[in-house]
Amino acid sequence: MSALLPLIKAEIEAQGPITIARYMELALGHAEHGYYMTRDPLGVDGDFITSPEISQMFGEMLGLWAAMVWQGLDAPDPVNVVEFGPGRGTLAADALRAAQAMDGFDDAARLWLVETSPVLRAAQKKNLMQMMKMPAWRDTFDGVGDGPLIVFGNEFFDALPIRQYVRGDEGWSERLVGLDGGELAFVPAVDLADASIIPDALRDSAQVGDVFEDQPASRGLMEAIAARIVKFGGAALFFDYGHDQHGVGETLQAVKTHQFADVLNDPGEQDLTAHVDFEQLAEAARLAGAEVLGPVPQGAFLNRLGMRQRADTLMINATPDQMEEVDTAYERLTGPEHMGTLFRVLAIVPPGFGVPPWSS
Repeated sequence: MSALLPLIKAEIEAQGPITIARYMELALGHAEHGYYMTRDPLGVDGDFITSPEISQMFGEMLGLWAAMVWQGLDAPDPVNVVEFGPGRGTLAADALRAAQAMDGFDDAARLWLVETSPVLRAAQKKNLMQMMKMPAWRDTFDGVGDGPLIVFGNEFFDALPIRQYVRGDEGWSERLVGLDGGELAFVPAVDLADASIIPDALRDSAQVGDVFEDQPASRGLMEAIAARIVKFGGAALFFDYGHDQHGVGETLQAVKTHQFADVLNDPGEQDLTAHVDFEQLAEAARLAGAEVLGPVPQGAFLNRLGMRQRADTLMINATPDQMEEVDTAYERLTGPEHMGTLFRVLAIVPPGFGVPPWSS
């Protein structure tokens, strides 16, 4: 039994059923027993692998993008380079190394990592020491300094807490986490939910049993990022899996040792994610006055930045095994049968600020 499970049960026994958002907050971020607070979940020996860990090419393409954005901003010095959920720091290290090709960028860049995990902060420090640029770590975006900024987030929004609403005969009700026979179970809220939470296009067309996943934490953060970009200038780039428009469907899932698991089993011992509703993110950014570009498929975006050419360059002096490794990584990141279409890319910019590759 996970160390966190009795604490969650005790909270439910004392206060009644909790929202799925609260359950995710505890399971992922509890100060002592939360999943991300106690381990490095990445890699073959962990629970999942992300694009930066597949190949250096991913971070290099983002570094190229950052340098072009900085140039489009008239090369401000300093510029805040911010990454949300930076994992081991692999993306930041690869991006900064590639961006050094733009004269002046390295001196201007001030690196901020929004990270709460002490385990991952240690890994990030180790990985970034080679760049001779120590980041400033912050628990939340509020702690990032003012000024122009360039923002990255790879598989970040999918781990933020969601709330689920189920269509019933009488209307929509929130799905909660309660107890059934002493075990965690999904239970309906006693009262109907405010129907205005459901997007207009879904409110009346949904069928009984349909689930809508509201993402208030993601919307709030996106609005804050977009407002800062509108005020100070800059751009944000987010990679994640999800759907371009509002829809119904239950996507909350758990992953452990690269296999799907029961969401309510072993809280704190497995990853929890949900598909990103990119329309919710776009609406939040526009509410703050920003312009939204995309979402577009990850494969198309990376290829427009030159990933195929970068892969070919890496293979020039490579051994046969190294060539196969590069080609396999390229296919995983860009291929339509892999992450190339499953993952989407969304950019947030000030009004009228054209940014590659959308402006090409």
